Amino acid sequence: MSQGALQPALHLAASDGAAQVRPSLAIEHLTYRYWLERESREFLAFADVSMTVAEGEFVCVVGPSGCGKTTLLNVLAGLLPYEEGEVRINGVRINGPGVSRATVFQQASLLPWRTVMGNVRYGMEMQRRFDRATMRRRADEFIKLVGLAGFEKRYPSELSGGMQQRVNLARALATDPKVLLMDEPFAALDAQTREFMQSELLKIWSSANKLVVFITHQIDEALFLADRVVVMGTRPGRIKRVFRVPFARPRALSLKRTPEFLELADEIWSLIEEEAGRINVIRPGEEGVCR
Repeated sequence: MSQGALQPALHLAASDGAAQVRPSLAIEHLTYRYWLERESREFLAFADVSMTVAEGEFVCVVGPSGCGKTTLLNVLAGLLPYEEGEVRINGVRINGPGVSRATVFQQASLLPWRTVMGNVRYGMEMQRRFDRATMRRRADEFIKLVGLAGFEKRYPSELSGGMQQRVNLARALATDPKVLLMDEPFAALDAQTREFMQSELLKIWSSANKLVVFITHQIDEALFLADRVVVMGTRPGRIKRVFRVPFARPRALSLKRTPEFLELADEIWSLIEEEAGRINVIRPGEEGVCR
């Protein structure tokens, strides 16, 4: 076993570095069930999930389809109500959507009649926390941060898929969330654009210093981006093992070709394969769009 792996556990406890800081995000014994109307029965999406994530930490969650990754993220976003367990941000229990979190989904979901500037301002307008001058300043700041200065007056139809996701990311960051939730934001992009966006995201994250929970099917993406990788199992969804990523920052894409990276990727792959086979999980070196 590589040095990056931790023993199987339900608790994502930090043991060095950021671990000594009080966690910004705390999940305790979280269980989520929903009713299958057509089958007239209850379905257990995930059970007894507990983890803590420190301020400024980047955590990726991987696992086979059906393990509850996206459901977990939607609960954290406040889009799905939970009854068992607890989720706290800076010690405050969350119940529904709130300004403490912003979510970036797989599809950019931009308003087609609004420009880049208008779309980035939209989240701030909905929250009604910022005056007009502050919204303009923050929109300018984050448009520049994601590398879209000069595109402020463009409409979504005039942007590539990667550029649209940058607008989506700028809109989320401009609202000043404590926690940034990302659900496979690069899955629909071609391989070259996806890798470019991974590198760009790390630069943006380094500047913005946000806590990130990032859902992905791609093991190499998780290892390249994260401080720690959480592997979920199935039936019911649960945290099976946590891997601390040992690679120094900043990271270059060439890291993905190193023996150490590939060894750790294979270890995670074997764990997922053992749990649920190869269904909808992209192994390093393979291409495809995950759903």
